[in-house]
Amino acid sequence: MHPSSAQTTAVDPRSVDDPLKVAKGVYVTIHGHFYQPPRENPYLNAIERQPSAAPFHNWNERIHHECYRPNAFARVLNDRGELISIVNNFEYLSFNIGPTLMSWLEHYDVEVYQRILEADRKSCERLNGHGNAIAQVYNHIIMPLANERDKYTQVRWGKADFRSRFGRDPEGMWLAETAVDYATLKVLVDEGIRFIILAPSQAQRCRMIPTEAQPNPQWLEVGGGQIDPVQPYRCFLPGGDPNQDYVDIFFYDGPISRDMGFNDVLSSSQHLAGRIGQAVRGDRRSAQLISIATDGETFGHHKGGTEKALAYAFTNEFARRGWTVTNYAHYLSLNSPTWEVELKPVTAWSCSHGVDRWQDNCGCGGGGLWHQKWRRPLRDSLDWLRDQLVKVYEEGGRKFFTDPWCARDEYIQVVGDRSVTTINRFLSAHQTHKLNAAERVDALRLLEMQRHTLLMYTSCGWFFDEVSRPEGTQILRYAARALELAGDVAGVQLEKAFIKRLAAIPSNVDFFPSGAEVYRQLVIPAQINLNQVAAHYAISSLFTSYAAEQRVYCYTAHQLDYQLQRLGALTLAIGQVQLTSEITRESANLVFAVLHLGGWDFHCCIQPFEGRRAYTQLKESLAETLRSGSAAQVILTMSRTFGDQSYSLQNLFAEERHRIMRLLSQETLTRLDQLYTQVYRDNYGILMAFHRDELDVPQELQVAAEIAIGHRALTSLQALDRETSDLPVSHPQLCLGHITELEAIATEVHHLRCQLKQPQMRQILEQLVLRLLWQVLHASDANVTHFTVSMLERLVDLGQQLHLNPSLARAQELYIKNLHTQILPQLAAHSPLNQALLKGKPEAVPPIQVSSEVTWNLEQLHALLRLGQKLAVDVEAWLAHLSSP
Repeated sequence: MHPSSAQTTAVDPRSVDDPLKVAKGVYVTIHGHFYQPPRENPYLNAIERQPSAAPFHNWNERIHHECYRPNAFARVLNDRGELISIVNNFEYLSFNIGPTLMSWLEHYDVEVYQRILEADRKSCERLNGHGNAIAQVYNHIIMPLANERDKYTQVRWGKADFRSRFGRDPEGMWLAETAVDYATLKVLVDEGIRFIILAPSQAQRCRMIPTEAQPNPQWLEVGGGQIDPVQPYRCFLPGGDPNQDYVDIFFYDGPISRDMGFNDVLSSSQHLAGRIGQAVRGDRRSAQLISIATDGETFGHHKGGTEKALAYAFTNEFARRGWTVTNYAHYLSLNSPTWEVELKPVTAWSCSHGVDRWQDNCGCGGGGLWHQKWRRPLRDSLDWLRDQLVKVYEEGGRKFFTDPWCARDEYIQVVGDRSVTTINRFLSAHQTHKLNAAERVDALRLLEMQRHTLLMYTSCGWFFDEVSRPEGTQILRYAARALELAGDVAGVQLEKAFIKRLAAIPSNVDFFPSGAEVYRQLVIPAQINLNQVAAHYAISSLFTSYAAEQRVYCYTAHQLDYQLQRLGALTLAIGQVQLTSEITRESANLVFAVLHLGGWDFHCCIQPFEGRRAYTQLKESLAETLRSGSAAQVILTMSRTFGDQSYSLQNLFAEERHRIMRLLSQETLTRLDQLYTQVYRDNYGILMAFHRDELDVPQELQVAAEIAIGHRALTSLQALDRETSDLPVSHPQLCLGHITELEAIATEVHHLRCQLKQPQMRQILEQLVLRLLWQVLHASDANVTHFTVSMLERLVDLGQQLHLNPSLARAQELYIKNLHTQILPQLAAHSPLNQALLKGKPEAVPPIQVSSEVTWNLEQLHALLRLGQKLAVDVEAWLAHLSSP
């Protein structure tokens, strides 16, 4: 049951004026709900390329680049746009990050992931043990629409995931879309969640909590969003024990939160503080909370660059006004609720019709003439499937688990760590008897079936205006995977009945007459079996030297035999591979043969391994046929041996298919580069004449120039990248030669007004700058420092001259860290005057921590400060001091 929030601690007399220890003054909490829907292919457990997210691989990457990383490394700039300091906004934001997004962050950018965990630890230290992070229901389902069992699992999975990452139990929890009803509140109480955050429109009425002095205070109707959000409220469960059956609720300030999301409140820290200031009450209360909540992606993704305004507000603007930045748990520890609230029956923050946005044609999220009549039959279809799969799970689960539903609740341990050790530990704790290999696979299939059943309720599937959108398709893919797993374990065939129900779903798109057609065209073709994984492995093996044990997405491929033969334009690979799913541990021993006829033509066949003798005969037969030199005969022999089922380049998973397509195109592109280069050389004088006389250049000539110059620039940059791959640089003269060549190319680019379309160049240049900067900051040799600093300065200039606009963000982060821990402390050590200078910029310099890793003289320190200036870091004061006589 609910732990009591009452805390009796002796107050240190010295803390009576400390707003972090005693409720005093104005507190500000800005909550960011950071979340992305799960986008992984259910069969590969990886996100495939999403063209709409270009130039990024997928939407997670794009939003990470625009929001998550910028908030972990938020910039505070001066009026010249130079970097003064870097702020981890997560240290000051109250936040929740969806578990599926956190899992992706952990694998994609572990540095940002660790910054988020560190931010929570630091906020715990600053706010008396109350961290900024709160949990979230696991995969963002609409809780009032879930059955009771799923409600509990969502909260338990959310808590367990949170605990595994942040090392503590969550005090609060974010409900998807803030969707709530009293049944959901009961689950939260049972699971020990102390508080939640809701929209003001979700409250019905409130009053002071009854006391002996005032046993029946008057209720105030606040159903129109009029509840006062400057204090927490206690919500008691009907019929429950008032001493423990309650959840505390913070209502965010609706007008400010809306302005933050939809107006220009975040255009500057002063504007943000001014808007918050309008909500500060002028009455005599000892403390008040200005509570704001919005999608975390607002800060940088929806509103580019606004994480900078947030950073300066947190570290300067709010303090200047005497406000204390806090989080909900900390404020609750200082201000136990004195008012109670009753909620409307079923509500959410983004639907004015309760939760109809996720089940009915309510108009929310619609656009133009499109309807949402598809929402109700979609939910009804999934509810039917869920209930059918409950029967499969209970019947099958009783054979393997002492308590199938307890096993599901604790399966989150395996979801977070798919290692054999974790799986063994989990099964040992829950199995009815020692499971054999086949039973272990079926047990894991059942649990995965349940995981996909939960995933198919992810709220995004209903949020927008059309069922065939990627979000709707994604939840149907989860449903398809759950159906398939049910068939594998129990032999039940539910797909036809499910598709029949989907036929009642009307689409707004003529191409998809119904949800059934969405399923047939967008879901079924995406299904993958082990034979397809083997075909992917076989075809890609012609272009990749696989290790004896190789990971292929979420499968382990153990190569048992492999032979490669070439005859003229023909290439034949024959092999035996053991494939094992890292998720269900199902395994298959397969034989493959793949014939590459040259160019884009591949013919691949797969069959089960049927014994050593049959496999040897197969290899001998194909090898003998290949010696005839007839591709047709080889294919005929493969068909007789393997059957009619075959795979081609088109059957590869998209990422590998695109890589091989690029490899196969390389020879043609090389010839074209040579052709364009010749055209450019032959017509250089003509091109210059057109530009000199400011005439329109013939498109053919301009394109030839841009391709030829771009190819030269990329080749030189790649060569420089290779020369600097080992540090310290062993051939400095070669490096200088490449840089000189690139500078000459930049001159040509300027004269001929070229636009180089080589996205790879920007990435290489960013890597070069970061690598060389690391070398500079770790080199004590004066010659190395001088040479590398010079190279860096020229490379930064080249980025602008070639119009590549490289990002210096990571270089700045590395530089400013070392500026405060190495460069400035050593500068201070050279002279008492330097120490005074350092103390004169307290807002830019954290407490000095001298590092003895590298020692520099004054000349080197001067060079390093100049480099900072080149990297757009504010070092003007220290440079001016060093330059003065």
